[in-house]
Formats: sequence, C-alpha cells, structure tokens
Amino acid sequence: MRLQDELVKLAKGAQAACAPMREATAAVKNKALCSMSEEILRRKAVILKANLKDLAAARRRSLSPALIDRLILDGGRVRAMADCLREVAGLADPVGEVVKEIRRPNGLLIKKVRVPIGVIAIIYESRPNVAADCIGLCFKSGNSVILRGGSEAMHSSLAITRILQGVIRHNRLPAGLINIVATPRRQAVDILLKLDDYIDLVIPRGGEGLIRKVESLSRIPVIKHYKGVCHTYVDEWADLNMAQKICFNAKVQRPGVCNAMESMLVHRKAAARFLPGMLREFKAAGVKVRGCPLTYRISRGAVLMARDKDYYTEYLGLALSVKVVDNVDAAIRHINLYGTHHSDTIVSENGGNVARFLRGVDSACVYANASTRFTDGNQFGMGAEIGISTGKLHARGPMGLEELTTYKYLIYGNGQVRE
Repeated sequence: MRLQDELVKLAKGAQAACAPMREATAAVKNKALCSMSEEILRRKAVILKANLKDLAAARRRSLSPALIDRLILDGGRVRAMADCLREVAGLADPVGEVVKEIRRPNGLLIKKVRVPIGVIAIIYESRPNVAADCIGLCFKSGNSVILRGGSEAMHSSLAITRILQGVIRHNRLPAGLINIVATPRRQAVDILLKLDDYIDLVIPRGGEGLIRKVESLSRIPVIKHYKGVCHTYVDEWADLNMAQKICFNAKVQRPGVCNAMESMLVHRKAAARFLPGMLREFKAAGVKVRGCPLTYRISRGAVLMARDKDYYTEYLGLALSVKVVDNVDAAIRHINLYGTHHSDTIVSENGGNVARFLRGVDSACVYANASTRFTDGNQFGMGAEIGISTGKLHARGPMGLEELTTYKYLIYGNGQVRE
C-alpha cells in the first residue's frame, strides 16, 4: 500500500473512533487510564530495551547532549509516565462541562458546553515520554490522537504506543483512538498536514525548524509550541539571596528544556552587588555567560561579550546571556522584543514593580519571585501536558485537558420562533 493510502486509512480510523468517545463516561476513561499506568510499569523492561536502541543510534549520529538528555528513559522517567497517566485519571473530565448558561428574555436557555476537538495529530521530536502524556490527555478529553515522533525516538515511541494500544483493545474501546505513524520517512509529515478532511488540529513539538515547516505546509489549524527564550529580571528591590537561588535553578537545574532561563536581566542599581557572586556560581556550574559591556566590566573580563543575536538565542544548554537594564520598563521592553512569549519572571520586593512586570510582559506565563522551571502541566496541576503554547488563540501556556476541548452551544426552547 502506498504511504498516502496508509495515512488516509489511519486518519479515517481515527475520525471514526471519535463518535463513540463522545458517549464514553468518565468512569470508562478513568478505568482505562489506570490500566495504562499499570501496563507501562509492568512492561518497563520492554520500553527501556527499545530506548537503548534509540540512544545507541543517537550517539552514533553524535546528537547534542541536550537532545540525548531529552531522549533518555530510565526507571524514574518511566515511573513518571505511569504517574502522569494515573494523575490524568484523577482529574475532572472536561467533556460535557457547562462553561456558561444564559437565559434569554424569550425563554430560550442557552448552554455553552465543552466537547472534544476530534482528531489531533501531534508531531514531536526527541522526548519519547511525550507519547504517553499525549495519549493520556487526548484520551481523557475524548479525542483521537495520531502521533508522529522523530526518527531518533522511533523505537521508544513505538514501544510505548503499542503497549497503550493493547490496553485500548483489552478495554474494548475503538482501536482508532491511538495511532502512530511508524515510518521514519519525512514524506509522512507532508501527507498528514494535507489530511484536513479527517484531522482537526495539528500540534508540533520540537525545534524551530519543525514548527516553521508544519506552520507553512499545514492545511489544518496549528497550535505552536515555539522555543523558550525565558528571562529572569532581578530588580533593584530584589532579595538578592532569593534572586541567586531562582536564577541558578532556572538555568542549571535542567538546562535543556524550554522553560529554562536563557537570558538574565539585572537592574543597574543591583548589578554591582548581585553579578559578581552570581557569575561565580554560574562559572562553578560550567555555565558560559555572554554579557553586555557593563556585565563584562563587572566580571573583569570573565565573560564573553554578548552580540545582539545572543539575546534571541535558545541555548538549551549551559550558556546564558546577561544584560544590565535601567529599570523595570526597560526589562519589559527587552523581554517583549527578544523573548518568545513563553515564561518570564521578576524577582522583586516592590509590589508596584511586580504588578507592572506582570501586566506588561506579553508571555504565556509571567512569574513573580519564582523560577520559570515551573511552567509545566504537571506542576500546574494538569497531570501532564501536550506542550506549552506560545500563541494567543484558543490555548496559551501549558496545554492540559481543557485546552484539548472546544465547545458547542445547546439551546433549549419551548416553541419559540423568531419574529
């Protein structure tokens, strides 16, 4: 069978599975999700064996340490996948929730009700645990899912998906609910993006190149999970001990993820007190710093001079850009110009500056006195996430169950006609 025909058949099956899922109760979905969690743990050895194949291939291809870190599965990460599935089972089912109720003067009762989106295609790179998270969230929200993982994670993604497909079969649910494109051929993505008769939404998760390709080729609506150039702004009114802990955590705790700090801004009046100790701590952790001229002078030449392009860069590793700014307004302007509308934070004890920052920064997640590393569906109490949407339409920030629904209006009358 031609690849085109295979993918059309797969998409048709996913679409056909949507109708019975609109009738599925929360109890049915939760039972299956708990079984998925148990099966992930029971088949852990199968998953880890498949992951070793992907890791060996990645090292032969000399992939970057950040990519390999995203690819690695171990006992802890497998346990985290299982825990996420169980947590999703424990969340309220959004399907059927009445968002708003309106009673019109003519007696009509209008209800705005959450419903599944339908068929969601998720195109992702590197992280195989994405497969389990996406399956769990799409299933609980009543959607069918089509997964297309990167070639570097193909063995791991296939192992996870096939295990969860087995749970679907065992629970006598429609087979088309969970699908994976098993070929590494790049043409598969081009074909999927044209199947707008069957697929309702595309979510790309990966590097800038993947997202731009999907956005340019897709006939299907796209929710972008763009790169994370995240900032921490240390205000003149900051508790500098707190600021040091937050900045170190945001950069070093896990530098290869989208919610890690990539640029640190420091108020001019705090720079001489804050930067020397902070830069020493970064140096000890192996962080390479690119700083503005004042940062360079304060460090006595211990950092590299930053170029304008460095402030646009998502390093995904132990590297950081630093700039000294005049005030909170300058920090806001810098973030809105160089950032990617992902996650940004202010460290300050000044309530007025905090309020100004929270109001002025145009990002999906804006923090006060906390690390940007909390931008995560699990940390937000969503159980898991599809990704972090940096767009402004339909969904923004971590995408959980509610963001995987749309709505329809149910209108109840008793014979009304329009005059």
